[in-house]
Amino acid sequence: MTGSRPSEAPFVYEELVSRWEGLREGAPVRYDEQRETWLVTDHENVAQVLSDPKAFSSDFSGLTPTQEDFEVFRQGNFVGMDPPRHRTLRALVSQGFTPRVVTDLEPRIHAITEELLDAVDGQDQFDAVDALAYPLPIIVIAELLGIPVSDRPLFQEWATTLFGGDDLGDMLDMADIERALKAIAPTVREMNGYFLDHIRRHRKNPGDDLTSKLIGAEAEGTRLSDQEIVGFVALLLVAGHITTTALLGNALLCFDRHPDTVAPLRADPDLLPRTAEEVLRFLPPFPELGRRTTREVELSGAVIPADALVTAHLGAANRDRARFADAETFDPARDPNPHLTFGHGIHFCFGAPLARLEARIALRLLFDRFSDLAVADRDAVVTQNPAVIVGARHLPLSVRRAPRRTAG
Repeated sequence: MTGSRPSEAPFVYEELVSRWEGLREGAPVRYDEQRETWLVTDHENVAQVLSDPKAFSSDFSGLTPTQEDFEVFRQGNFVGMDPPRHRTLRALVSQGFTPRVVTDLEPRIHAITEELLDAVDGQDQFDAVDALAYPLPIIVIAELLGIPVSDRPLFQEWATTLFGGDDLGDMLDMADIERALKAIAPTVREMNGYFLDHIRRHRKNPGDDLTSKLIGAEAEGTRLSDQEIVGFVALLLVAGHITTTALLGNALLCFDRHPDTVAPLRADPDLLPRTAEEVLRFLPPFPELGRRTTREVELSGAVIPADALVTAHLGAANRDRARFADAETFDPARDPNPHLTFGHGIHFCFGAPLARLEARIALRLLFDRFSDLAVADRDAVVTQNPAVIVGARHLPLSVRRAPRRTAG
């Protein structure tokens, strides 16, 4: 991106960003009657909510609508669990998904990115999501799990169903949640069967992939059941890939909105890790996290009753002027950047290191390969329902190939 588009042109997320910033104008902890939830919008209190599972539970059993297929699927999804069960499952999964495993993926991520960009070589326009942001993380995770990469159209169909939210409003309430659970039930049932078959095949013929490592993981005499492995594998494959997809698309949208930030990044690619963090702060893929109070809790003078829904608003907290200088400014060199996009405390995003690595490699190779990147037509950008995920579904890019380097 070279700034060929005027920076003052409308930003595709202008209204959404304005809404998040507007949330900061009210009391930091207040009851939202329309959504029947307690809204927390400042950095300090959001961090407190996310770091105190004894008072703010991730288990919504009996409080929100349920659906049979989804409940079966949740057995290994420790995102919705509290200690000690959360601690046990996360410890078991950590035996297979180690920091070393992620670090060792770097050469393969680099190679996959190069292959995907080779596929659009010579084109002066392509869809950044279809060409790179979607296939890159799904190929990486599928290979990691020993799942056939050829099934990736099926994974994309699942993600579209789970995170599309096309028939939902932009401010979810209980009726929306109940309707969404009913709509996704057949997809969840299909996913459950697919992953159970995958795990059973690996039990009979284990390999060196993550699925086989999860099957063999043991801690204090406890092993993961097939259904628990299903929950984690599905979480990593579906939710894990869509986070990176959103991060890459959101980065390109931020560069398009702030073209003056691109030249410094091209001059110093070592800034790209900070840039990815600023994109995460500025446009968090999942801007809200829900919790349930286990007892009466007081936050900033507000008394929240037991068994109440609490919405920790990351989009607003990431713009807290008490925590971030020039909070409304997109600053790729921001340091420190204590955003809460990946959560805080025991539920800090398990896949964050992988998402960060993929983003750093993909953005660097995009800048290396193309001397000019620009959103081809802002009116043609198609976004997901921001109440479900903040990310682009289609993002047309105009590109110009950088001069090829010659040896010597």
